[in-house]
Amino acid sequence: MAQKKAEKKRYEKELERLHVELAYLQSWVKATGARIIVVFEGRDAAGKGGVIKALTERVSPRVFRVTALPAPSDREKTQMFFQRYMAHFPAAGEIVIFDRSWYNRAGVDRVMGFASPEKVEHFLKLATPVEKTIVDSGIQLIKYFLDVDMDEQDKRFRERIDNPVKQWKLSPMDVESYRKWWEYSAAYDEMISRSDSEWAPWWVVPSNDKKRARINCITHLLSQIPYERIPYDKPKLGKRAAKPEGYRESGLARNVVPDVF
Repeated sequence: MAQKKAEKKRYEKELERLHVELAYLQSWVKATGARIIVVFEGRDAAGKGGVIKALTERVSPRVFRVTALPAPSDREKTQMFFQRYMAHFPAAGEIVIFDRSWYNRAGVDRVMGFASPEKVEHFLKLATPVEKTIVDSGIQLIKYFLDVDMDEQDKRFRERIDNPVKQWKLSPMDVESYRKWWEYSAAYDEMISRSDSEWAPWWVVPSNDKKRARINCITHLLSQIPYERIPYDKPKLGKRAAKPEGYRESGLARNVVPDVF
């Protein structure tokens, strides 16, 4: 028990240090107008949500924008495949985090039969040149794949079944991904091998240990961006204006939430 407490304390201390660095990164992105995309893909139950939460919980959502697109609408299905993702690309001073991305086409779409083999092949041929165009436009593209082994995924799925506060995380699609482990393995192997490039390489994050994965991934992300610490110009608050003559404080409302804690 003492060892677990020490490990938790060490994790929290390191995460706090990284949050400070992320705040410096945020200031640099705003000051320089940098544009960055971070793609998160991975096995179901690999901990993408936890990494993204740890990455964004202490920064501004106006700078670190998380995008998790739902299934495409009927209209979106008729668009060029990359079109609906590009609508969410960063403007100057923004970091866009894709919680799942265009790589759905090479993963779930392929394994679950939502896209034909021809469309999957077309995507795999286009992914690398499209990403070259993205990078050539001045956007930095960083791609992570979170990986867990079969036993750890099994453990996490069963925990979701048994824990009421986690049951919402287990969808029918997750159950299918559990059954189709080897099909997903083959799809992900080909996806990574064919879309790994000099300008947008894949970085695999071993995620059997969730806390270690968060620390390692955030540390690596910071190392990939050439940010500098921007001096903070501290504002002067000055003094409050005097209360207007004749104003009487009467409280904000008649209905006050009961004090239960």
